[in-house]
Amino acid sequence: MDCIVTGGAGFIGSNLVDALIARGDRVAVIDNLQTGKLENLAAATAAGAQLHRLDVRDAVALDAVFASVRPQVVFHLAAQIDVRSSVEDPAADAQVNVLGALNVLSAALAYGARRVVNTSTGGGLYGDAALLPTPEEHPVRPLAPYGQSKYAAEGYFELYTRLHGLSTVSLRYGNVYGPRQDVHGEAGVVAIFCGCLIDAVTPRIFGDGRQTRDWVEVADVVQANLQAADSDVTGPLNIGWGEETSVLELVRELGRVGAEHGLSLPAPEFLPARAGEVSRSCLDVRRARAELGWEPRTRLGGGLEQILAGLL
Repeated sequence: MDCIVTGGAGFIGSNLVDALIARGDRVAVIDNLQTGKLENLAAATAAGAQLHRLDVRDAVALDAVFASVRPQVVFHLAAQIDVRSSVEDPAADAQVNVLGALNVLSAALAYGARRVVNTSTGGGLYGDAALLPTPEEHPVRPLAPYGQSKYAAEGYFELYTRLHGLSTVSLRYGNVYGPRQDVHGEAGVVAIFCGCLIDAVTPRIFGDGRQTRDWVEVADVVQANLQAADSDVTGPLNIGWGEETSVLELVRELGRVGAEHGLSLPAPEFLPARAGEVSRSCLDVRRARAELGWEPRTRLGGGLEQILAGLL
């Protein structure tokens, strides 16, 4: 099968590319390498994956790749994902997450893709939800432009299904973590705290640490993408573990796992909470279980073990 993965040099995208290559698909990756890394694709390119270095905002260049590849399935992961950046510059956020998504949709339609799997966000859309775990039909109340832009993109994916008959689905992720997440980055608290553990650096917690997240391991997210591509489910689907875990609980679990490797995590430093961050997040994943047959398999402790094994 011929596939295009936008954002395929990134953390989640490159793990997906590896899975597609492993099952024998032909894969073209589109990435501007602003946050993606060439080393993430080393094994995939050696196995035949093609990297096209371009930005999804460049409709002409994007169209040329689609015309060449004529993909059967498109996985759209390219995005501006930094919540704080979206607050500071919502227009730039929308250019990538809305206009970029429209460019991908238009190219997919023009060159005959049978299925487009869109990456969206759970916690970023629902905000501080009134119901936990939060189902897909819960009111959408983003607390930052990032969530609003991803919701707008979802609307265009559903519109293209209604208007043009293009088969689309949007996967609303929880907080994804796992191998290849940048331990020195600004996003991804699990990876950042793992880096603190390795380097014996004090972790910083913004707020009181009681804020909760629904952490889901990247291999489970990749499997959801594969199953979504092979299905005819449309609309949004939550993809998470389905349980709340506080940041303080994460610190305790990381300390436990680290101790098994002779590592000690310094006591955290607490800083003021940041604008646009939700206080509690947990996704109801029953629809993904029922309609995709998907099931998350990696608990947080096991996922932390995998990250540390790759770092040590």
